[in-house]
Amino acid sequence: MSYEGAMLKTLEMPACLKVEQALLKALFRHEGVIEEFGAGEHIVEEIADEFNLSQAQRTAVLETIYRKENRLKKSQLWHRLLSRAADSLAKVGLITRPTETLKITGKREWMLTESGFDQSLQLLKIPSTQKEKFSTKSFEVQKIAKQIIEASRPEKSNPVDASKKIIKKLKESTTRARGFRQAVLQAYDFSCAFCGMKPHAPNDSLWEAEAAHIVPHSSLGRDDIWNGITLCRTHHWAFDVGWLSLHDDFVIKVSPKISSLGSLFGKMQDSDCIRIYSANDVQMRLPLNDNLYPHQSVLAWHREHVFFTGP
Repeated sequence: MSYEGAMLKTLEMPACLKVEQALLKALFRHEGVIEEFGAGEHIVEEIADEFNLSQAQRTAVLETIYRKENRLKKSQLWHRLLSRAADSLAKVGLITRPTETLKITGKREWMLTESGFDQSLQLLKIPSTQKEKFSTKSFEVQKIAKQIIEASRPEKSNPVDASKKIIKKLKESTTRARGFRQAVLQAYDFSCAFCGMKPHAPNDSLWEAEAAHIVPHSSLGRDDIWNGITLCRTHHWAFDVGWLSLHDDFVIKVSPKISSLGSLFGKMQDSDCIRIYSANDVQMRLPLNDNLYPHQSVLAWHREHVFFTGP
């Protein structure tokens, strides 16, 4: 038995397969990405806690002598076990290595692939039918999101994609839709472009804000960044049914029909979620990059086909 194998056995360290499964579940909890396993990283202790590792198991050190250089190298056994488990997952395509993720996100992180995402849901006993509602990142989805965000803004944009199919949901189209959602949420920093709300679930797996199509999917709206906006559920509904829209200068418009409704309409206790935009010229919260702003042709379509002007 090797020196390392003997240490693993003596210290009763977790089996590699168990560590691999724990990594997949941790990736899901952390929205699809985790840091490299450096000293002091939170994820190292988090997974150690999951296995209830003792202090001896967490701090055990492997000592290797480099004979040519007559140098002693020390490495923590638990970190090494985590790295080997991640390497095994990468070899079978369930996660991507930090060097690959760096090319897409600019960060050195381990990231789930679509297959890894599916496997993590299976381990957590979450039905695959719920996959689309999670904001969990995957390498394939982030690749699409990067393409959407980095696309050149057209001078003129046709808001309707005549080639879009809405009858049959193919795997490629659902991955594209998740890429659109991820790109829009990232562009607006996961907060509502109208009210700024930015809550998320206690385990960070779900955000309250939603990536909304300005020209809706049902009207063959394009899955590009200029047809997207992030809205909380209340303002998403109000925008989709025509109570709210946007001027070309991104000032929020309120339907004149609002004046015929009771004073309690749109109220949440003392806050008015809709009429608040009638009193002053309130501009929506915009992305930092002006290339990602909604396109004026898309806004014009919404005002013409969705916004309710009366009678």
